[in-house]
Amino acid sequence: MLIKLENPVLLAKAIDIMSELVVEVKLKINSSGMGITAIDPANVAMVSFKIPKEAFAQFEVKDDSLGINLDSLKRILKRCGSNSTLFLEQKDNTLVINIHDRIKRSFVLSLIDIEKEDKEMPDLDYNSRVKLNSADFVDSIEDCIVVSDACSFIIKDGKFVIESKALNSARSEFSSDEAEIIAQDCKSRYSLEYLQKFLKGAKLSDKTTLKFSESHPLRMDVKAENLELSFILAPRVETVD
Repeated sequence: MLIKLENPVLLAKAIDIMSELVVEVKLKINSSGMGITAIDPANVAMVSFKIPKEAFAQFEVKDDSLGINLDSLKRILKRCGSNSTLFLEQKDNTLVINIHDRIKRSFVLSLIDIEKEDKEMPDLDYNSRVKLNSADFVDSIEDCIVVSDACSFIIKDGKFVIESKALNSARSEFSSDEAEIIAQDCKSRYSLEYLQKFLKGAKLSDKTTLKFSESHPLRMDVKAENLELSFILAPRVETVD
């Protein structure tokens, strides 16, 4: 396996985001590209990223599944700059990572054995889909974090509402003028601790797509140039909002 990526910053950001949710993962590399799909240790969230084959300047691979410690990989990829070129090459039970810019630097990352079953993003049914500006979504979630540890996503009368209630409250309302809303009336509640980690992904693109249903898991999709990033978050079930 030998891979060359001329702009590794986006990959570094994707790995950084995933490392906040999962630690040991299988990095899958095949004829269609590179990706990771994993579930967090608490079984509350799932995260996935894909980079297509076309994004790479060189892509000599077979079907490979490499056991990686994401924190270790993140630390190495953070050494990449905006003008760096990244080379990944598997040698025996290691991943050799070369970073070329003004000088050539080399790292060797030990691969690990992971016995977990391969994961795929589930094909869930949703009756609500909202596509909105990522900046607006980030602001709304950060507003909710100020007042509580959970928030509700609400569809009512054709409008999308992000609302958090505790001793204090915060609320953002979107009409069809501010967001693309294809939805039925519903309400579901989610942990802000996890949503806050998802926000880094939203910041990679101008638009964020949210899919949810009544008391159902949330799916959040972000598409940047040569990168697809997806999250699934279990609903937070409580008797009192």
